[in-house]
Amino acid sequence: MTWTVTRVMGDRDAGLYLTGVVVSGFGSSAMWLVSGIWVKDLTGSNGLAALCVFALWAPTLVGPVLGVLADRTRRRPLLIAVNLALAALLPTLFAVTTRDRLWILFTVLLIYGAAGVVHDAAESALVATAVDRHLLGDFNGLRMTASEGMKLLAPLTGAGLYAAYGGARVAVLDAVTFALAAGLYALLRVREAPPVPDPSAWRARTAEGVRHIRHHPELRPLVLAAATTMLFAGLNGATVYAVAEGLGHSPAYVGLLYVAQGVGSVLIGLVSGPLLRRLGERRFAAYGIVLTAVAVALRAVPSDPVALVCGAAIGFGLPCVLIAANTLMYAPNALGLALGAGLVELVDYRPLLLTLGLTRLLTLPPLLQRRKPRDS
Repeated sequence: MTWTVTRVMGDRDAGLYLTGVVVSGFGSSAMWLVSGIWVKDLTGSNGLAALCVFALWAPTLVGPVLGVLADRTRRRPLLIAVNLALAALLPTLFAVTTRDRLWILFTVLLIYGAAGVVHDAAESALVATAVDRHLLGDFNGLRMTASEGMKLLAPLTGAGLYAAYGGARVAVLDAVTFALAAGLYALLRVREAPPVPDPSAWRARTAEGVRHIRHHPELRPLVLAAATTMLFAGLNGATVYAVAEGLGHSPAYVGLLYVAQGVGSVLIGLVSGPLLRRLGERRFAAYGIVLTAVAVALRAVPSDPVALVCGAAIGFGLPCVLIAANTLMYAPNALGLALGAGLVELVDYRPLLLTLGLTRLLTLPPLLQRRKPRDS
């Protein structure tokens, strides 16, 4: 690991790029958690707090359309512009002082989410130009490790800053991280060819991908399970503030729950390779679904140790099906968050969690079916 870090950071552009990803990722991870705590404190509503995360994820429902911008623009200037725009936008949250001004926060979060979709598309496309191809494997591994590491550090930091100084100060911290990231991207030495617009490209790729999945007997159940997993992840995520309240804690306790989940995510990242080779994609995904289902249901138990262990188990089990399918689907997660935000206001979170845990198991039968032998 030390050799990998030295190798990547020893390359000027790879080191700058990775630092930019880490800096902006830290600010974003802190801000999305704090926004929910902020709304919960102002309104006392678990549903409205969950809608903060939905506002951030909602733009993924039109992700392919937003991603076209990255296909039609040189990526480095686009990344610089997006980061500077967000740095300028976030200080407007100083105006959010009462419940009747929450519309400002939700508007900022929607713009934030849309900018994030464009940012991710541009960032992924620029990697091949900015990072030497011999370093790409090490770079992508470090980027994933850094992303998961943010789940351990940023939530507690954000919750602590919020408790001490309020949400607006956390927004300023996030703005500073975006400004720093813009500066780091500006230092990259890359030569980008002018993009050639092709308005039909993303539609053609999407249609081709759908046809491939539909006619692939091994991939189809995995992708279906991945989409269902993300839908239920959104539903479960909408209950997290209700869980903290049920345990008798302030909304800031959600930060600790997310840290526990981050621990599980880091662990599965370390062992997913050997487990995939030993179990195969379907069993690996199925075991992850079972673990997540049990953990979600057990979150209904009013116990701090149980809640933290379940959080770690969810962090471990949830990515399994996504890793097995080699995909990450955001749109179902956004829909689940919207639905969950409404349900958590209408029903008690405990039976809701039990129902969500049991319903997850409906995705297991297609994964556990025996593979048909190929015709010889």
